[in-house]
Amino acid sequence: GLLPPVSNPTTTPYPISVRLRHSVLQIFSFLSFPRFSITFSGNCGTPSCSISLIFATDSVFSLENGEAVPGFKEYSLEQLRAATSGFSPDNIVSEHGEKAPNVVYKGKLRGEDRWIAVKRFNKSAWPDSRQFLEEAKAVGQLRSERLANLLGCCCAGDDRLLVAEFMPHETLSKHLFHWENQHMKWPMRLRVALYLAQALEYCSAKGRALYHDLNAYRVLFDQDGNPRLSCFGLMKNSRDGKSYSTNLAFTPPEYLRTGRVTPESVVYSFGTLLLDLLSGKHIPPSHALDLIRGKNHMMLMDSCLEGDFSNDDGTELVRLATRCLQFEARERPTAKSLVAALAPLQKQTEVPSYTLMGIPHGTEAAQEAISLSPLGEACSRLDLTAIHEILEKVGYKDDEGIANELSFQMWTDQIQETLNCKKRGDAAFRAKDFSTAMDCYTQFIDGGTMVSPTVYARRCLCYLVGEMQQEALGDAMQAQSVSPEWSTAFYLQAAALFSLGMDSDAQETLKDGASLEAKTHSRK
Repeated sequence: GLLPPVSNPTTTPYPISVRLRHSVLQIFSFLSFPRFSITFSGNCGTPSCSISLIFATDSVFSLENGEAVPGFKEYSLEQLRAATSGFSPDNIVSEHGEKAPNVVYKGKLRGEDRWIAVKRFNKSAWPDSRQFLEEAKAVGQLRSERLANLLGCCCAGDDRLLVAEFMPHETLSKHLFHWENQHMKWPMRLRVALYLAQALEYCSAKGRALYHDLNAYRVLFDQDGNPRLSCFGLMKNSRDGKSYSTNLAFTPPEYLRTGRVTPESVVYSFGTLLLDLLSGKHIPPSHALDLIRGKNHMMLMDSCLEGDFSNDDGTELVRLATRCLQFEARERPTAKSLVAALAPLQKQTEVPSYTLMGIPHGTEAAQEAISLSPLGEACSRLDLTAIHEILEKVGYKDDEGIANELSFQMWTDQIQETLNCKKRGDAAFRAKDFSTAMDCYTQFIDGGTMVSPTVYARRCLCYLVGEMQQEALGDAMQAQSVSPEWSTAFYLQAAALFSLGMDSDAQETLKDGASLEAKTHSRK
């Protein structure tokens, strides 16, 4: 059979007869493995000959939703330092900022579009580097659309870091307890419960049933608004703290007795999350159970949900939470039975999570994800007035070294007339007489003696005002041709593409412009 690709180089000897030597080389060349080497040892004239196949492929996994996720890999500290802008405080996304014992940063690896989350542990968290690597590699084998998957790790000196998929839409804690514009709707709360149960069921099936300190901060929302379970809680307990860092009132009773986490402990914590979803508050389980025993469970319900759910649905979820919070661990349901109980309760299954959550998606989300300058923002909105103001304010600063170096021989009457055309165009542009500006800039360009990317940019705007989108796109591309690393040219191309209805291409061009602008600023 064929050998599967692996994410880290391994060396495996395979006995082979001399007659297969050529075939092996042909097979692995045909399979087009990106990086492999074959070393022959022994007497290749005998059946005892063996080869060592060394693979170093970058595996890519396809999730159930079609998303491609890279395989687990080890990163250098330098890579992660660069990705997080030197572990800048501005990139911290974890609660409590720099004061937390372990800090999570948002970052982006060089040459990649994917955002990552980098968790940096304190120095004493994992003294045993081998244990850390073993745990990280084991968790890194998991790949599910219900998880914020672990992409890699770094173990350098005393530094221990984990790299995971970045989830852009905050935590369950934020959406339940600290919402600003919209409370979480009942169908979405039911979906969160089901997806988390599915995440736990998947982990259990893969031999990772233990999850440390399951709480609302561990539930993250991806680019589509779907809830995912953070992979960080799957790492076996280290010396950075206890398995349950929250208030003891929320800790499984058996953990208080033994100090050990069991699969049943995880189900207990899932029950506290169900209480969070029901109430919109972080209620101690003992208080919630007192209300339930007194048949006052409707007092648990979030007042924001009034009229949003049926009593039967509320009662069923309360009943499930009660089972999860049983004092005796053996009386609690399994992750599999949680999924079976929650699946029939789902509502509005055809409605995307981002709609239920009221979060931006598609073009709107893409624009938010790109860090744009004022000109980039104006072009993304097709705000021609703002574009004009910015181009007028910048003037010809970006032409320095391109358009203004004329030799003595070039100072002819023709050159002077060409310059006069530009001056008349500038005056008309300033006065927002875009038709006259367009004509004057055309005369300047047709003169052919000087090249100015700014003139192309200005005429591009004139074309946009005149609803001549194709001509505008042509001028923006000409500006890029003259000045290949000029972000303004890319932003104006995006504006023209938006006006032509080519939103996808426009978004890509906006990204290119933002990337060039960031590089320019980093060099200054």
